[in-house]
Amino acid sequence: MVAQQINFVKKLLPAAVSAGAAFNMNPVAILSQAAFESGWGTSNLSEKYNNFFGLTAYGAANEYWHGGKTTVKAADYSMDFRRYDTCGNSFLDFARLIRNNYRSAWSVSDDIAAYAKEIAYSPYISELNGDDREVYRTSLVSIERTIWAVMAIIQ
Repeated sequence: MVAQQINFVKKLLPAAVSAGAAFNMNPVAILSQAAFESGWGTSNLSEKYNNFFGLTAYGAANEYWHGGKTTVKAADYSMDFRRYDTCGNSFLDFARLIRNNYRSAWSVSDDIAAYAKEIAYSPYISELNGDDREVYRTSLVSIERTIWAVMAIIQ
C-alpha cells in the first residue's frame, strides 16, 4: 500500500459514501471502480475534470453532469468525456448510471466478486478500446481488498 492509495481513500471515501447512500449501492464497490478507472486518482480526466470513472459525454445532461465535456485525442481516435464541477458529482453520476443502466451489477454491489463479474461482462466495458473483461474483474476485486486495508489504517 502506498501514500497515493491512502490519500485517494481519505479524499474520496466521503463522495463514495454519499453516492452509495443516494443510490443504495456499496460505496466500496464505487470507490474500487473509481480507483481502477482513474489510476488511483492520477489520470488526466480525474485530475483536471473530476471524471473518476472515464464516463463518456454521451446521453443527456442530468443533475450531476451538466453537459460539460472534454475531447481526448489518441493516434487513431478521439472521444468526448464528461467534465464535472466536483468529484462528488462524478461519483453521484456514476452510481446513478449503474443503478439505471446496469441493474444486474447494481443489485449485487454488496458482494464485490459478483459485482465485478457483472460489470466486467456488461456493455459498460468496451473491448473496442482494449479493455480486457477478466483483467477488469480481477482488478476490481484486488482493489477492493486494498481499500479495506487502507480503511482499517485510517480509521
